[in-house]
Amino acid sequence: MPLSKLVRALAACAALALPLAAQTTAEHHDAPLDPKLPTLFLVGDSTAHNHADLGWGDHLAHLFDTSRINIANRALADSSARSYIDEGHWAQVLAEMKPGDFLLLQLGHNDSGELAGDRPFGDLKGIGPETQDVPQTAGPFAGKVETVHTYGWYMRKMIDEAKARDVTPMLLTLTPRNIWVHGRMERDIGYTDLIRQIAAQERIRVIDMNAISANSFESMGEKETATFFPLDPTHTNTLGAEINANAAARAIAVARAPLAEYLAGHD
Repeated sequence: MPLSKLVRALAACAALALPLAAQTTAEHHDAPLDPKLPTLFLVGDSTAHNHADLGWGDHLAHLFDTSRINIANRALADSSARSYIDEGHWAQVLAEMKPGDFLLLQLGHNDSGELAGDRPFGDLKGIGPETQDVPQTAGPFAGKVETVHTYGWYMRKMIDEAKARDVTPMLLTLTPRNIWVHGRMERDIGYTDLIRQIAAQERIRVIDMNAISANSFESMGEKETATFFPLDPTHTNTLGAEINANAAARAIAVARAPLAEYLAGHD
């Protein structure tokens, strides 16, 4: 279904939108991967997977020809680029990867968090080699001093390690938040330029789902859009997740990424 028709259809039934459940950091397990097929791995945060169906990544599979490609949503709530690596999740994904696979990498909503404390998942703003030694009282480095790197350092680590497996990595712009200024939906929380700079350094594609998603919500107006964000400005309900998933698929096609050949209906 074209995205414009999808938006109209979802807007018509927005009154049926489900409330957003509390966030969870529980592991999300997909169906077993067919080893004969390439796999698309999605690494992200709660906007891509919270509880089942409440993140856009859980709505991605039906937009692809799954007889030709596996879709593996490995996003986890409360993740930043730093925490996804520190907590061992990236190592698990890397172990699943094989030559010919694809990686969609979308992190940033949580990266401006605290460097220490009860939830130490923030990283240094920027893409350079800067570091800061930070004593930790919680998390995987509890009782130790952790060397915290920049957002770009963690993102490049995942990109480079995926490339070393002959996996094709791509960076996604972040999902838009339901914050409006002068009739426009917020499109950047300070990471879009960093994402584009990292992609330029690594010579990989940027999949700009943010612009397409924000345009879709804006076409419905501020009042209607609020029905897709029932709990907070960041997390959607199921219908909002479907809009974001369709925006991601459309952005993959617009970017003419090799992954686009696996989209459902692609000719």
